[in-house]
Amino acid sequence: MTANKSEPIIILGSGTWGLSTALHLVNEGHSNITVFDRASEIPSRYSAGYDINKIVRPEYEDPFYTDLALKAIQGWKTPLFGPYFHKTGYVVATSGRAPQKAIKHLNEALASIKDHPVFKSHITPLNKPQDFKDLFWQFRGPVTGFSGYLNRFAGYAHSANAMKGVHHHLAGRGVKFVLGPENGRVTKLVYDTSKARRCVGVRTADGQEHKATLIVSCLGAYQAELIPDVGKFSVAKSWSVAHVQLTESECDLLRGIPVINVRDLGFFFEPDPATRLLKLCPLGAGYINTDKKTGISLPPLNNLPPPQDYIPAEDEAKLRQLLRETLPWLANRPFVDQKICWFADTADSEFCVDFVPDTDRSLIVLSGDSGHGFKMMPIVGSWVLDLLKDGHQKMKRWQWKKPEGENMAAWGDAVSWRIGTTREIGDVVQERDRMIRARL
Repeated sequence: MTANKSEPIIILGSGTWGLSTALHLVNEGHSNITVFDRASEIPSRYSAGYDINKIVRPEYEDPFYTDLALKAIQGWKTPLFGPYFHKTGYVVATSGRAPQKAIKHLNEALASIKDHPVFKSHITPLNKPQDFKDLFWQFRGPVTGFSGYLNRFAGYAHSANAMKGVHHHLAGRGVKFVLGPENGRVTKLVYDTSKARRCVGVRTADGQEHKATLIVSCLGAYQAELIPDVGKFSVAKSWSVAHVQLTESECDLLRGIPVINVRDLGFFFEPDPATRLLKLCPLGAGYINTDKKTGISLPPLNNLPPPQDYIPAEDEAKLRQLLRETLPWLANRPFVDQKICWFADTADSEFCVDFVPDTDRSLIVLSGDSGHGFKMMPIVGSWVLDLLKDGHQKMKRWQWKKPEGENMAAWGDAVSWRIGTTREIGDVVQERDRMIRARL
C-alpha cells in the first residue's frame, strides 16, 4: 500500500472488527476511510456484536491468545472503551453432570492462569457448592456438584453500546459510513485484471461503484457471500441466545454478580440495567447452514437469519437446568428475545488476518472470530496496521488458509471449549415444525 494516507480505503462491515480497523487506521493518520454495511444503523444487526454483553476474559490454553487478551483488556480500560467494560469477575465451573471434556477444559483453563504473573493473585478456587453460594449469595438453587474458580481480573463488555460509542467517535473524526440494504450492501468486488487482478473498488446493491486503493473485508459470518473462497476455511456458525425479563427489583437483586460460565450448561451475566434483561447462552458445538450446491455455510440471506424468537429445544433444556441449579425462581419464566447469533468460525478457532492471494495486496480479509473475537475489539485494527507495514502476514496461524477438507458437519467440534456436535440449523427447524404439527 502507498504511504499516501489520503488515498481512499474501504472497510466492509461495521461490526466490532470493522470499527476497530477504522479506528486504528484513522489513529495512524489515514483521512479517507469509508465503511459500508447493509444494516441501516449501528450497531449493525448483522454483526455478532449486536448484543447487550460479551465475556472479556484472558483464559486460553495457548499463551499467544492469553497475551493478546491481556492487551485487549488494557484497551478496554481506556477512555474510549472504558464506559462499556465491567470488571465484575468471571467464574468458570462444571456441574456434577459435566462430561469429561468439559472438566478437562476447565482444568486446562485454570492451569493457564493460576501461576500467570499478571493475574494469579486474582484467582480464587471454588471447590464445592457452598463456595458458589458464598460468592453468589443470590443463588437459591442446589448448584449440584459445582466446582471451578473465580477470576476477578475478567468480566464483560456491553457490546452494542461499545459499537455505538466507537461509531460516534469515528464519525466525529471524519470516517464516512454508508449504510442500508441498497447503498450500504456490497454485492461485488471490482477488479482491474490488467494489474494482477488488483481489487480497485466495490459495487453496491444500488448499482453504484466506489473506488479505493485498499479494501478491508470484515463481514463476519457473511464473508463468503462476497469472497466464496473464505467459506472453505471460515464457515458461518450460530449459537442460541435467550433472555429473561426482570422487574426493577429483580434486576437490582442481581446487579454486580460475576459472569458465570458452567461449561456443560451455559452462561449468564448480571442483568442489563437499561432493559432489565438477563441474558443466557447455552454451550454447545453450534449450528451451521450448509448450501448443498457449494458446500459453504452462510446465514440465511433473506433479511435476518431465521429462526427468530426461537431457540432449539436442546438449548432451552440446558438453560432451564442452569437456572434450576442457580436461580430456581426464574427457571420457569418465559424466554424473550430468543435468537440465533451467527459468527465466522474456523475449525481450530484461529483468526485469519491476511491479504487475499493474487490481489496485489489490495484486499485484506479479517475472519474467523470463532466466538471469541469480540474481546479483541480494542486491538484488532492494530493487526491490520502490522500487516500493511510488513507487506505479508508473518504469523502462520493467521495466514490465508487452505481448504480444510474435512466434514463440515463436525466443524470445530474438537475445540476444547465446545461440548457436543455441530448440527445443521435446517434440521433443527424441521424438528421444531414436526413438534408443532404433532401438537395440533
